[in-house]
Amino acid sequence: MATSVSKDADESAIADILARFVKYHPDRIDLSLDRMLRLLSDLGNPHENLPPVIHIAGTNGKGSTTAFLDAVLTASGLRVSAYTSPHLVRFAERYRIAGEIITDAVLRALFEEIDAHNAGKPITEYEITTAAAFHAMARAPADIVILETGLGGRFDATNVVAKPVATVITPVGYDHMGFLGNTLAEIAGEKAAIQKPDVPSFVAPQAPEAATVISSFAADIGAPLYRAGHEWQFTTAADGGGRYTRGQTSWHLPEPGLPGRHQLDNAALATACLDVCGFPGVTPETVQSGIAGARWPGRMQRLTSGTLVELLSADSELWLDAAHNPMGAAALARAFGDLETRDSRPLHLVVAMLDDKDIAGFLAPFSSSATSVTAVPLDAPRAQPVPKMVTDAERSGLSAHPAKSIAAALSQIAQSFTPGRVLITGSHLLVGAALRANA
Repeated sequence: MATSVSKDADESAIADILARFVKYHPDRIDLSLDRMLRLLSDLGNPHENLPPVIHIAGTNGKGSTTAFLDAVLTASGLRVSAYTSPHLVRFAERYRIAGEIITDAVLRALFEEIDAHNAGKPITEYEITTAAAFHAMARAPADIVILETGLGGRFDATNVVAKPVATVITPVGYDHMGFLGNTLAEIAGEKAAIQKPDVPSFVAPQAPEAATVISSFAADIGAPLYRAGHEWQFTTAADGGGRYTRGQTSWHLPEPGLPGRHQLDNAALATACLDVCGFPGVTPETVQSGIAGARWPGRMQRLTSGTLVELLSADSELWLDAAHNPMGAAALARAFGDLETRDSRPLHLVVAMLDDKDIAGFLAPFSSSATSVTAVPLDAPRAQPVPKMVTDAERSGLSAHPAKSIAAALSQIAQSFTPGRVLITGSHLLVGAALRANA
């Protein structure tokens, strides 16, 4: 019992510290890394004392690509630290230090230490929590660090590492336009800016406009390019996996542990990085083992027991996915279409989104496959109002309804429709709330 009380106290203290960090937010955001570099200097520049770094940017697939890299490197006997965002349930999920998610107690102490060094100076919450990741990783014995950008690249707080061993750019699409630009070229330019001279850059399949920008940036700075469909290839196979090829190298990749055909591209991208960089211990066998065994909560995750599951009939399925933009929704709709071809069932969406997201664009890929959409409130300052989500869904040609909570939505679906698949999606915050409610 004492341990539980202590853990609750640490989690509450972390929330209080994060609220304190928000108060340090600058009155005016200048797009630079100056605040970040100032704090890191006060901490003794921990970003300069990290194990070899793989730096990842992109619109969709960053977390999944990280999961594949982590799983393969771990299967190869290497200790991996990783920094990702956002989290689903606990803030500590963002920090995987030498193979283990940081404990709330350690994170609390780390935040207090960083806060003392910052001494109330203007800085964003993301910058200060990223500095904490560098500080923790520089202290922990690990073989590889994986850094995932937050939303951009050029001025992302992770982009202070001068010489990573590799940069990885996952598919680029429209998201965070208020920060990154209104055209695909502008957004791709921000993502491409994580590339570094003489550092290999691994690039997922891209729309032509994004591909041109990424390739041009790499050529300008002298970053060797390894692009899907050019320097390496991947073809799918009937067994749910596929074949990765680069020159004389040809590896069979198994069906990924993360469901959805889009995960094959993420797995192949991770494989290209692992192949070219030649990390010790990585073999075709460890690549296969890692890809097959990779896990990443909130990505086409099926819940099979728990409070929310019990609200549905026994022959219904409950799924979660944190997709939150049209590109992610399109991949998700294709994945559920594949499930439909094997086992036909009605699909019901439970959705909540933030107010900077395109709900109509997000729902469009489901317009011919979803039987219903239920909009629920999101506990966040920038949540889209439920009535607006219902209206936008109806304009997309979908049957839409409001509900007061996730649980109420599931109960309504169970009472009104025949058993099928229920997908909770639209926001990391919504998926996190569902995991908490189901626990």
